Amino acid sequence: MADLFSVDEPEKAPPGRPLADRLRPKNLGEVVGQEHLTGPDGALTRLIGSGSLGSMIFWGPPGTGKTTVARLLAGETSLAFEQISAVFSGVADLKKVFETAKLRRSNGRQTLLFVDEIHRFNRAQQDSFLPVMEDGTVVLVGATTENPSFELNAALLSRARVLVFHSLGEDSIAKLLARAEETEGRALPLDDEARAMLIRMSDGDGRASLTLAEEVWRAAKSGEVFGADGLQRVVQRRAPIYDKGQDGHYNLISALHKSVRGSDPDAALYYLARMFDAGEDPLYLGRRLVRMAMEDIGLADPQALVIANAAKDAYDYLGSPEGELAFAEATVYLATAPKSNAVYTAFKAATGAAKEFGSLLPPKHILNAPTKLMKEEDYGAGYRYDHDEPEAFSGQDYFPEKMGRRTFYDPPERGFERDIRKRLDYWAKLRSEREK
Repeated sequence: MADLFSVDEPEKAPPGRPLADRLRPKNLGEVVGQEHLTGPDGALTRLIGSGSLGSMIFWGPPGTGKTTVARLLAGETSLAFEQISAVFSGVADLKKVFETAKLRRSNGRQTLLFVDEIHRFNRAQQDSFLPVMEDGTVVLVGATTENPSFELNAALLSRARVLVFHSLGEDSIAKLLARAEETEGRALPLDDEARAMLIRMSDGDGRASLTLAEEVWRAAKSGEVFGADGLQRVVQRRAPIYDKGQDGHYNLISALHKSVRGSDPDAALYYLARMFDAGEDPLYLGRRLVRMAMEDIGLADPQALVIANAAKDAYDYLGSPEGELAFAEATVYLATAPKSNAVYTAFKAATGAAKEFGSLLPPKHILNAPTKLMKEEDYGAGYRYDHDEPEAFSGQDYFPEKMGRRTFYDPPERGFERDIRKRLDYWAKLRSEREK
């Protein structure tokens, strides 16, 4: 895992070590970019101050300091530090680490076990941590770049606190570069535009920024200063069109979504292409298309959700570059489909009603009565089986008695929902007639 770096006094270190390694923080207060965790009122600072350090999962992108912070935690709490990687470790390695930790604990010292890429362990391997976490043999600190809710066992998550590490902002990257210049005793040979470009190229990764800086220093001849084009030639990396975690990312996905909602397939295709060109995660784009199908089209065209999901599956099957065409096809389909947010609005209203009225019992006529007592309490009494009713419609009220009938779903006269509207209006007429 990549780390965060000190911005205070320069470390005097022997030559040969990578710049990123030489700029490691010596304490949590020197960590850059994670003030919500390591600042004076940060979550980790408070935990250390309380004298109680529980197991944790560090979730965040590469280069945000997960490994370094784990090492510093061990130092701040006088715990023994052990590190393994799920990429290179198996069951035998885990057993060996656990046995060492148990021996150490019998001698009065607890172990902080840092597990890099913990999400790569399978379910059984993840479960093996539970006993040593529960009996206090180890304080587990797992690091992952993937969403823990999807990648880690519920049992493991229930015993650990998830702490989120953020990508480093431009100001934090700028501090690292200034610190690197101080340590090297020379300025980066970049003009202002190239310096800003190098920061964008780092993409929120502290280690990457320092690695790029080293490449620039190696390539520069005496007195040479690189502009933006020169920087790209040196590092052979194109600056991202936008930062996937910042405003540019949200601006483009907002433009894509609103172009689809506004039924403009040409604009929608343009913003989709912009995001692909910027290196956007295809899975993210696939999720957003599915959301558009549900939120902005809904039952006005029930095939929209099917096609959006099919596009995601096609990309998974084909990969890049052919898979991009599936997203383009789905984007055009969604943009040209009839629009309706009736289900989206109805569900929000129903959710509000559910919270407002609490745990009301459904009417007894639609409750099952599997026991004698429940039958005696009139569960199921008076229920009319719709398939036995004229036109397969009984018109009974299914809402809780204290709540009364409510209308949440109001389909517009567009697309397939035009037919649904007619059906609902007809049923409302039948209901009204049968209630007389």
